[in-house]
Amino acid sequence: MKPRILVIDDDPAIAELVCLNLELAGYDVTQAADGIQGQALALQLLPDLIMLDLMLPRVDGFTVCQRLRRDERTAIIPVLMLTALSQTQDKVEGFNSGADDYLTKPFEIEEMLARVRALLRRTDRIPHAAKHKEILSYGPLTLIPERFEVIWLTKNIKLTRLEFELLHCLLQRHGQTVSPSDILTEVWGYDPDDDIETIRVHIRHLRTKLEPDPRHPKYIKTVYGAGYCLELPNTGDEMPGISIKANVPV
Repeated sequence: MKPRILVIDDDPAIAELVCLNLELAGYDVTQAADGIQGQALALQLLPDLIMLDLMLPRVDGFTVCQRLRRDERTAIIPVLMLTALSQTQDKVEGFNSGADDYLTKPFEIEEMLARVRALLRRTDRIPHAAKHKEILSYGPLTLIPERFEVIWLTKNIKLTRLEFELLHCLLQRHGQTVSPSDILTEVWGYDPDDDIETIRVHIRHLRTKLEPDPRHPKYIKTVYGAGYCLELPNTGDEMPGISIKANVPV
């Protein structure tokens, strides 16, 4: 069965170009022209991927993405934002709304297709992580790939797909510094040019969920000029005074 992609964009020329090239690449494509219709089709079709413009009539793309993330039926569907908004703050807001990736208009068709392939590969890969010889538990942390959750101390904490993959990436190299380029290649599936803000947003979200004081992280550490390092104790027995906030909204 062909992967199904929902394109939500009110620009007829862009929507036609995107849909045509997706169809030529072998995808089953449906298009919506505003936020209300796009959200309704997402719930009806439950597509494999949603490509979402931000400047939409009726309901903007940020709001649509937030609503999709709050609904358990659409919460883990990957969202690729397509937008003319190119400022860093716009990108941060997009990721804070729950986007998996962010592509700025105008873009090359080959780059768009590469992002689509990377997102679809990733969504098929992580739920089967337990089949591989990977580290899924260390000290007080256990990853649950099937539900994108972690057991942290005695708490079950729900993560987004990207948060889960980022934590999974760091856990595989526990105690080592992982460079931004390695993170982008492994988690996002491609190597964009110095897109450090993408990583920072998701690191910040992880700290909010796992750190006792996210402003002064002691487990997910920044190694300035080099990357990020996950350092966990061997056991959770000697971790007094920690209050974990489960299911903190991002």
